[in-house]
Formats: sequence, C-alpha cells, structure tokens
Amino acid sequence: MATVIGIMAPSGAGKTTGARTLDPKTTFYIDADKKGLSWKGWKKSYTYEGHNYMATDNPSTVQSLLEKINAQDNMKQIKTVVIDTMNSIMVAEELRRAKETGFGKWIDLSQFVWNILDYCLGMRDDLTVFILFHSETITDEVTGDTITRIKTNGRKLEKIVLESKLTTVLYADCVNGEYVLRTKLENSTIKAPMDAFATDTIPNDLEAVRKALEEY
Repeated sequence: MATVIGIMAPSGAGKTTGARTLDPKTTFYIDADKKGLSWKGWKKSYTYEGHNYMATDNPSTVQSLLEKINAQDNMKQIKTVVIDTMNSIMVAEELRRAKETGFGKWIDLSQFVWNILDYCLGMRDDLTVFILFHSETITDEVTGDTITRIKTNGRKLEKIVLESKLTTVLYADCVNGEYVLRTKLENSTIKAPMDAFATDTIPNDLEAVRKALEEY
C-alpha cells in the first residue's frame, strides 16, 4: 500500500514549490495544470525524454501512467509521484464534456477522480504519492461557521469527501514571505498522523514530509 499525501491550498500558496526538494531521479511529475514547475532549472530535471514528466489533464492518461509506474520493471526506480493538480483533471474533463446533459456526466467525473485516488492507495509499498488540490473556504448559511476543505466539482464528490480517504492532508501557505505547510489548522479538514510532525507549521519541503512519514 502506497503512502498517499494530500496537499491543498489556494493558487499561489506554494503547492508546486514544495516539490523542488524531491529527487528527480526517483520522482515522476504529472503536470495536470500543464503550466510547468515553479523553480529555476526544472526543465533540465523533469523531461519527457527522462521518463519522469508528463503534462496531461486527461484522467485516463493519468490512470495509465500510474499503472505503468506501479507495475513496469523500467519504472521501479520511481519512488515518488506528484499529481499537480487533481482540480485541473476535474475541470478539464468537465469542460470537455460541457455539451453533455444528464446526471451520468457527473457520475463519470466522480468515478474518474475516485478511481485515481483509490488506485494510488493500492500502489506498491515503496511509493509515496503527493496529490495536490486547490482549497476552498465555505460558510454555513445557517450557523455562519466556516470550513476550509479540498475544492471539488459536483455534489457527488462533495458527498464522497476526498479527505476521508487520506490519513495526511497538509495546507500550503505563505507566511511573511516564507512558504510553509500547516499540519493543523482550525476549521479545516487538515490532518496528519499523531506525532508525525513536531509542530503545527513546517517548512514547505515535500522530501522532508516524505521522509517523516516513511519513518513514522
């Protein structure tokens, strides 16, 4: 069973930036945003030719890539996978099927997302998968209470609650110009295994997060 970690945040809060510390020799980056990565020199480290990078927002292609990474002998050197972001996969598929009507479209969309997440959880034991999400903060119209959670498309995915499938969901933030990860946050769905992290705020360093949970 792979270790699957969710990272959520608004745009510009450093979700992608945290991956700069991962080893490109053992990392496969699925760039679903198709905007490239956010640090100098990344194009030399992550390439199609190097078999560690793919820009795609097609859920079937993402699923196929994950299956190859999991099973093929020539991909056994891959120990970390990044999907950046799941929201781009959701939105792109919704727009591709914009002219379709009926509830079935939303069932299919939910199934695509669920299948990717569920497959990640069942990948080989030596893999860590980071799934990056956009976040949203919603307010209860009756109580006025707010909660920050993973942003999803469609009510079906809201009912599923993607965080419920993960033991670790961290929140990327920028505090006084410094990118950090929050391991705890009031009125949110952020969570981490007990005592996995010493503080409520840690550096935005996905390699350090990977090691911490590997040693947990």
